[in-house]
Amino acid sequence: MRIAFGLGLLSATLLLSGCFFHRAANHPAAPVAVQRPEPVIQPDLHATGKIAMVNTEARFVIVSFPPGTMPVTGQYLDIYRNGLKVGGIKVTGPQRENDTAADIVTGDIRVHDEARAE
Repeated sequence: MRIAFGLGLLSATLLLSGCFFHRAANHPAAPVAVQRPEPVIQPDLHATGKIAMVNTEARFVIVSFPPGTMPVTGQYLDIYRNGLKVGGIKVTGPQRENDTAADIVTGDIRVHDEARAE
């Protein structure tokens, strides 16, 4: 009986010592949700207008702007047609309500082209 008790005690000791020194397997941690910053929406404050009239002989245009976005006198504006740059103008004035006059500096400018300050 002492032999059975000794074998049982030895088996229990070995079993417990194996569990005590056993290391857990390295399981990858669950992915942490990445916190992305919220996008900041800012208004486009650049002057953007449409060519309302073109006088090719005198090389000037009348540009119509939405309320509140008039360019200053002497400012250079690029002219775009269908997303492609086609010329440039320089604002000379006079300004009346939402319209202003500008000299054609470069390019072939037509009615309904877009004038943008870069």
